[in-house]
Amino acid sequence: METTSNPALAPELARRVRGPVLTPGRDGYDEETAGFNLAAERRPPLVLGATGPEDVRAAVGFAAERGLRLAVHATGHGAGLPVADGLLVSTRRMDGVRVDPRTRTARIGAGTRWHRVIEAAARHGLAPLNGSSPLVGAVSYTLGGGLPVLGRTFGWAADRLRSVDIATPAHGPVTAAPDRHTDLYWALRGGGTGYGAVTAVEIGLVPLAGLYGGGLYFPGASAERVLTAWWEWTGTIPEAMNTSIALLNLPDAPGVPEPLRGRPVVHVRIAHVGRPEAGEALVGPLRALGPRLLDTVARMPVTSIAAVHDDPTEPMPYDERSLMLGPLDTGALSALLERAGTGLVMVELRHLGGALGRRPDPAGPFDAIAHRGASYSLATLAAVPGPGAIGSGVHGPGAPGSGAPGSGVPGSGAPGPYEAAALLDRMAPWGTGRRFANFLGGPRAAFLACEAYTPDVLTRLAAVKDAYDPDHLLPAAHLTGSHL
Repeated sequence: METTSNPALAPELARRVRGPVLTPGRDGYDEETAGFNLAAERRPPLVLGATGPEDVRAAVGFAAERGLRLAVHATGHGAGLPVADGLLVSTRRMDGVRVDPRTRTARIGAGTRWHRVIEAAARHGLAPLNGSSPLVGAVSYTLGGGLPVLGRTFGWAADRLRSVDIATPAHGPVTAAPDRHTDLYWALRGGGTGYGAVTAVEIGLVPLAGLYGGGLYFPGASAERVLTAWWEWTGTIPEAMNTSIALLNLPDAPGVPEPLRGRPVVHVRIAHVGRPEAGEALVGPLRALGPRLLDTVARMPVTSIAAVHDDPTEPMPYDERSLMLGPLDTGALSALLERAGTGLVMVELRHLGGALGRRPDPAGPFDAIAHRGASYSLATLAAVPGPGAIGSGVHGPGAPGSGAPGSGVPGSGAPGPYEAAALLDRMAPWGTGRRFANFLGGPRAAFLACEAYTPDVLTRLAAVKDAYDPDHLLPAAHLTGSHL
């Protein structure tokens, strides 16, 4: 296998594709390789800006002929591996969305971000099972499992995956679906990427026009009281209520609203599906906890769902880690507060259960691991060195779905990933032993990805990879040996 690309390969590839073929130093190279997580290294010797499925298929065939390593890049939010050799295919131009209101499905291109799907579906009174940020790539999010904002009500995003068009090194372009290439379809429904280069997917949508949601922001000094009350409250709420809580250390930066700037904050996220009056009644006990720095919970159209979490909208260098948890107790809360106070940018608990615990038909990789039985997910965010300035311009005006508060913004003084590792180790007694693949990002994330799956699932996923990418041209860090 060639691990580096001879510059002479660029014109040869250019003759086969329509999109730009770039090498380091060429105009457009930096823009084509840039990703949301600035801590990830992407400096390959050869880059293709794919304009459509034909370009992707040509690139996969070219890489297979030459024995080149091949990586695919959409938005750069995920874990990924350093891309320092071979060919990088950027799919950001492939962002088409086609909604079929009759079948309640959407066909989306490989580089599509969630905000485009949300907007297209909303025109028909429908919604996708998107995550907290509308800027995340919809395809990689779904293939990694996809924990939606409305997951307790509607389940995992991977369960709504109808079909995948994918160019594979061994079999060329194929469509994986319940009745075609069923082994590959099984792997793609939560088993991550690395089996080929996806060109498009079809996903199921849910009927939804609006919700009762937003954020309750409490002073950091009330963390113990609010966290305890929130935990007790999650044991009483129906599946229509989706919620998470984040302990934040926000920077003193212009992008952060004055009430939250430069101070610890407790952010309770609310997303209720159903009558707004019912949602308001359910939130009442939380509002009764005391004064709030901000309260943005109200009726909203589904197109404003990003305001529930209000994730950052500008690229930054960060390390994200995760752990799936079982039932918690007061000891778990004490352990979390003990380590969360060390200055991590964010420590988040998401309430699971409900539809997230139900098994679909057909099954996927999630049905053999602990995710469906988990009660909560734990995620951490730590600032790490990188070329971007952390905490500046975090909520650019007009960002798709951006909300007013601007929470979740890293601060430049936050400690590194070792603090996150210490917290996750401390929480291990309440863990399921598994990480969540979508909540891994940063320099070490790829080497933690295998811990998202049980050994038997990894064995089966590896068999699928060997069938469709036998020479391991594409990176798949969660599969044993594939990152070496």
